[in-house]
Amino acid sequence: MKNKNKGLFIILSSPSGAGKTTLAKNLIKNNKNMELSISYTTRKKRPIEKNNKDYVFVSEQEFEVLKRKKHFIEWAKVFNNYYGTSLLTVKRIHNKGKDVLFDIDWQGSRKIKKKLGKDVVSIFILPPSKKELIRRLKKRAQDPDHIVKKRLSFYKMELSHWKEYKYVVINKNLNETVNKIKSIIEAERIISQKNSLIKKKIRFL
Repeated sequence: MKNKNKGLFIILSSPSGAGKTTLAKNLIKNNKNMELSISYTTRKKRPIEKNNKDYVFVSEQEFEVLKRKKHFIEWAKVFNNYYGTSLLTVKRIHNKGKDVLFDIDWQGSRKIKKKLGKDVVSIFILPPSKKELIRRLKKRAQDPDHIVKKRLSFYKMELSHWKEYKYVVINKNLNETVNKIKSIIEAERIISQKNSLIKKKIRFL
């Protein structure tokens, strides 16, 4: 994907309940230069979620059709539900010169990095402690107890993938974490612009 005024591809991943979705929403709030790539999912919609805003909710049959049509740049099965990222959505955002923000798990992150390579800024979000993670999952109160237990059973496995990311940020305080991520993005933007200028200069040497 080439664009003259290219934005960054930013991945946020975390163990379930560490706060990546809340962080993603806060990052795009009042930011005209960044858009969230809204994932498709076969997961049941939670009471406060809205279709086409939080996720694009589809049936398994619909998801399978989209898979066959190569609609997704990446897809994965998480907690017995399918999640996928629309290639058309990513292209639409990127072609406007905006940053593309991905709220995806480690499986999706691997596939995005494989396809988009060095243009990706990957950030892994950690909870301050497992105790706090459990508190957040229970406070969310949108999933039944057996789903919460299942998510917790995958905690260590999800946590083990932190080394695959360029940055790791502990989400202790929402505003502080948002500001840290913004600083990372701005630093990466400066590096990207600098590298782009160097390439242009070298071309004429």
